Amino acid sequence: MLKSKKTSLPAVHMHEVKKPIDAKKKEPVFEKRTVDTFKSSEKSASIAQYYGFTLIPRPKIEKDDYHRAKNLLEIDFSKRDGVDEHSLAIKPEEKVAILRTYLEKQMHVWSQPVMLYYEGSFPETSPKKAPNERTFHLDILGTTKSIAEATLIKTTTEILKEEGFKEMIIHINSIGDRESMARFCRELANYYRKNIEALSPHCRQAFKKDPYDILECKNEKCQNLKENCPSPISYLSESSRQHFREVLEYLETLNIPYKIDNSLVCSKKMWSQTAFEIREAESNTLLAVGMRYNSITKKIGFRKELGAIGTTVSYKLAKDSKKVVTKSMKEPKVYFIQLGFDAKLKSLQVIEMLRQAKIPLTQSIGKDKLGGQIQSAENSHIPYTIIMGQKEARENTVIVREMSTRSQEIVSIANLPEYLQKIK
Repeated sequence: MLKSKKTSLPAVHMHEVKKPIDAKKKEPVFEKRTVDTFKSSEKSASIAQYYGFTLIPRPKIEKDDYHRAKNLLEIDFSKRDGVDEHSLAIKPEEKVAILRTYLEKQMHVWSQPVMLYYEGSFPETSPKKAPNERTFHLDILGTTKSIAEATLIKTTTEILKEEGFKEMIIHINSIGDRESMARFCRELANYYRKNIEALSPHCRQAFKKDPYDILECKNEKCQNLKENCPSPISYLSESSRQHFREVLEYLETLNIPYKIDNSLVCSKKMWSQTAFEIREAESNTLLAVGMRYNSITKKIGFRKELGAIGTTVSYKLAKDSKKVVTKSMKEPKVYFIQLGFDAKLKSLQVIEMLRQAKIPLTQSIGKDKLGGQIQSAENSHIPYTIIMGQKEARENTVIVREMSTRSQEIVSIANLPEYLQKIK
């Protein structure tokens, strides 16, 4: 059995910025976890909240966000793609706005990682949506761990299932870290140099500046050439390879179908590590896009790189779909604690099983240390904890502990919903 001891929370230091978001204004001071929240009747909001996301209003993209995206990420807004399927994309200025919000609201003092949910398209960057179209966003800030990718994908697929999308497939790719990207770009340059005559005139010019930009070209000649170009996952560093392997292991454990898609590329000025798309299996309709954008945090002023990953989801409701008013989640009576990679692998399955059983729950699967999770549970004044360590994960059990008496019992995962429904 696992034994716990009281520990004090470690000091959390703010990720400093090189210069203020607005040099003319002082940074506002907020109390701990001070942020505007909102209530939503959407299914997506209730599911996201169950998985640990905080509901916030959609941040507004300010003029300075565009300025930072343009200057620091070298983006030419005038050359952005037209409105088509690819308009469902994660745009840099949107993520700059989220990171600015993280700083302004001093989310560094929140329990890390910070998980945010907000609804609606950004009117500043997106075309007007149809009345039956739903758009929402999920972001996890403050962790570089593979559990973040797994949590985003699992939460999003469960929301889409509730909306009637039963069969989905994840298209996924990775360019790794800076070391990985340098290796890949060298091989890519060699490949295009050998095939320079097959490139369109525009891409021959682009090759002189950065061969990577050719990957985003929509010209048919360049698309055909792209099919045989080097794969970025072949040049991952050992740490990036391990990270990507863990992401895929989560998907396999969760029985989520996936396809490693070498054609899935984004701007390297924004993207790092993992990128993915969620598509309806039969129609191949694009439902969601997601990517890690750790690398832009330093470019916009963070002194240290902050782990950051986000998903944008957009889909049309069926014509006969009825508005379902969802109830706010009741106060949780259990706190789920996991310890070790094997336990993390099963954690999302356990959380979904308890959601289906309508058992209110809270968790911090982004954390690794037992002491910190126990302390969070005690601070939340939640009467029971569910603890899954490596041993329990192998045996398909959990430890259910009553926090007031420290008495605990081993319960099989299969019997856990029934057991929790009986406790007061």
